[in-house]
Amino acid sequence: MQSQSSLFELSHESLPITDGKLDYYANWLGADDADNFFVELKKTVQWQRSVLNMYGRSIAIPRLNAWYGDQGRDYGYSGHRFRALPWLPLLKKLKGEIEAETGFTFNSVLVNCYRDGDDSVAWHSDDEPELRKNPAIASLSLGAERVFQLRHRYQEQAKVTKIALAHGSLLLMSGQLQHYWQHQLPKVAAKTGERINLTYRYIHE
Repeated sequence: MQSQSSLFELSHESLPITDGKLDYYANWLGADDADNFFVELKKTVQWQRSVLNMYGRSIAIPRLNAWYGDQGRDYGYSGHRFRALPWLPLLKKLKGEIEAETGFTFNSVLVNCYRDGDDSVAWHSDDEPELRKNPAIASLSLGAERVFQLRHRYQEQAKVTKIALAHGSLLLMSGQLQHYWQHQLPKVAAKTGERINLTYRYIHE
């Protein structure tokens, strides 16, 4: 992986947002690394399609997913418990690179594969008890560009913030953001390719 020092200086942008902190690195990975990592993860991740309990029903989520992390760092939401799989070498390597650049420590990662524009994730906040107060979430995007949206939970008049997450980009959400904001990756009508997203977190015991 290439050194990122000068690249971060050129591409890092702290987005103007209240009640939290949002940092976007448009070209965190070089094009070749991003391409190669996408191919490797598509082949090596133990993909599944989890079933969540939502609105009193069991619903298969509209994307593929997998949970990796340190031993015992399990994660649960919407009635589903993710048991941490042992780290893949690439996932652990990326974890170290992101930790070195952001100053945050992570011990787990949720890997999602959005197969086309019909795959999505609905409005939510990453505020489960295991994450504790004001968690840092580092989101690495590989593959097709998709638009990420955020809305304030308590200011109904606030505009929805939209960010086009590019291939190889890194988005860091920190501070009070998960308490005050929700985010989603909506469906898109236009034909689009596959996208793999890695969201690194720290799970507390």
